[in-house]
Amino acid sequence: DADRLAIVSEKGEGLSEEYTLLLAIKSVLQKRRGPVVTNISTSKAVEDIAGEFNCPVKRTKVGDVYVSRCMKDCRAVIGGEGNGGVIFPPVNYARDGIAAIALILELAARENAPLSFITKDLPSYFMVKKKIKSIFVNFDELREKIIKNLGCVKVDLLDGIKIWLDEGWVHIRASRTEPVIRVISEAKIKEDAEKICDMVVELILKK
Repeated sequence: DADRLAIVSEKGEGLSEEYTLLLAIKSVLQKRRGPVVTNISTSKAVEDIAGEFNCPVKRTKVGDVYVSRCMKDCRAVIGGEGNGGVIFPPVNYARDGIAAIALILELAARENAPLSFITKDLPSYFMVKKKIKSIFVNFDELREKIIKNLGCVKVDLLDGIKIWLDEGWVHIRASRTEPVIRVISEAKIKEDAEKICDMVVELILKK
């Protein structure tokens, strides 16, 4: 239904779906300042880009309905999720792939540069996503296990468990669309993101 967008650069390289939202955010904030809304699993690069324009970022549960509702409440100028979904209020409060294309093409035209060049200027993070076939998970016990074994800088219980570590962050939640537990980690260094995700998966499966 064309509600999400995945991008291929002029070099034929497929870009992470996280880049769709990041490019759309940059395109909008160059022209208009205001709040940005995304979900708790989307890249920290959202804060980095919004920060360049002194704009606040609000985080919601995973799901475009939560993002859209928050956008209306805070009158956000742009929002979406790291799955290629962009919500642009002047068009509508739903994911719109055509609007995302227009915003990104506008950014490329304004900067007079190809996508491969524009994306080089975006904050660089590595994300690892894994899923575990549905098992019962006691999230309170899991939170304590992670803190004990990996350490903790900050904890967020908005949607499952999100824990910030010195190297990056990890988010664990039960999927609402399929019987799996999703584990997503992000770090500046690829090996750190992989290590964090693997360790959490091991803790979940450990009896």
